[in-house]
Amino acid sequence: MKRLFALGLIALTASPATAEMSARGNYILRCTGCHGIEGMGTAEGGVPPFPGSVGHIANTEAGRDYMMHVPGVIGSSLSDSEIASVMNYVIATFDTTDAPAFTAQEVTHRRALPMTDIVIARRAVVEELETKGISIADYPWP
Repeated sequence: MKRLFALGLIALTASPATAEMSARGNYILRCTGCHGIEGMGTAEGGVPPFPGSVGHIANTEAGRDYMMHVPGVIGSSLSDSEIASVMNYVIATFDTTDAPAFTAQEVTHRRALPMTDIVIARRAVVEELETKGISIADYPWP
């Protein structure tokens, strides 16, 4: 019982650095299987790289919707707050674009939106970005 209480106190007094480690830890544990530790994805696995792309995607409404519906996010057991932290970690780590930070409330809202085909959604985001003169990583899905 004392140990559980002590662990609870540690959790309540976690510093921002600890929260950042949590986002990084969740990225490592839950995202690197597909995206890799360096965020480079794999063409063979149909996973595009983050660098040069994720920030641009996160700078559009459709892109933010898309990001909340990729399989590893929509099927995640993370809380909406944890998902927001991981998304913010990914953008800060793998892109230099000034994309707005995700909030837990935004994650809750966007995950609740219907998304019938993630591939079509990604293509629509790419088309929108291309109209702005922005090219992002290839998406190897048919």
